[in-house]
Amino acid sequence: MTCSFNFKATLLLAAVLLLPAAQAATMSKADYKADKIRISEEYKSEKSACGSQAGNAKDICIEEAKGNEKIARAELEFRYSGKPKDQNKVLVTKAKSAYEVAKKRCDDRAGNEKDVCIKEAKAVETGALADAKLGKQIHEATQEANEDKLNAEHKVATEKCYGVDCAVLSDQVKSLDWKVRKAKKKAVVPADVMLHVRAKMKALLMIS
Repeated sequence: MTCSFNFKATLLLAAVLLLPAAQAATMSKADYKADKIRISEEYKSEKSACGSQAGNAKDICIEEAKGNEKIARAELEFRYSGKPKDQNKVLVTKAKSAYEVAKKRCDDRAGNEKDVCIKEAKAVETGALADAKLGKQIHEATQEANEDKLNAEHKVATEKCYGVDCAVLSDQVKSLDWKVRKAKKKAVVPADVMLHVRAKMKALLMIS
């Protein structure tokens, strides 16, 4: 056996920092597919409702419907995968969708007032995207720090094998039949070593 072990942007940053850590998938594939269909149907319904409007109001309505669909799909992907990259995509999608809608609203203005409106919308988007990127960097830095901590604790655990030539391969999780592999008991692993192994496996499998 082996023992190797402008204020809108500010508000968005706060939201990034308060987001929960990535989690394991929380929905079945059947539910995922059903939600994809539901999102598509809702988009068609929202877009159809825009037909009663005219001019720029109609354009804004359609852009909002598009944005809602993109955000809903991004949120669905994160609920299904639980991956940090999909969590970040939700923030990016929200920022970009909000910009597209804001830009359409600026079409109601003219001249310098319209130019200022578009630049303000772009500034908010840029800030929101920067915050999303910062949130991603914070998550990656935290993950790296946790891995360093686990590696350091793993080295301590290795020393506690009491002189037995062994190692616990917890970085390549597999399900094996010990009888088929003809494995034999070599030593008893101390409880604290098992705690470190389980902690490392949880981190690798992203189990909270």
